[in-house]
Amino acid sequence: MTRRGVAVAAACAALFATAGLMAAATATPDHVRTITITVHFSRFDLASLQVARGETVRFVVSNQDPIDHELLVGDVETQEVHESGTEARHGTRPGEVSVPAGATVVTTFTFPDELDPGWEFACHLPGHYDYGMRGPITLG
Repeated sequence: MTRRGVAVAAACAALFATAGLMAAATATPDHVRTITITVHFSRFDLASLQVARGETVRFVVSNQDPIDHELLVGDVETQEVHESGTEARHGTRPGEVSVPAGATVVTTFTFPDELDPGWEFACHLPGHYDYGMRGPITLG
């Protein structure tokens, strides 16, 4: 093989190796479970959620309503803070995301090894929690 052929072969090998590493870095790891939740008529289509100890869940939330919603994952304290809080938008903390009307958003959350009673996923926009936009999360 000529020097030019060796150089081309080496460049191709490097390119394929780089592409493989990039694909691996952007792929969802096998240990992440994806749960798709649809919001319609101010209701989550998921009534409850059972998770494993330390499980990581990727939530894909699709809002089919003409109004905004949110998905907040957490314990009793987290839910109380958000029910009485004033945060207009979410998205910087895992498990907390705003879902504009007609949009689909994603958030990922890793659950602790132990869950006290009261863990939920919920929407705390005014009146939504009381309307029933919530569901319990338990260890299974």
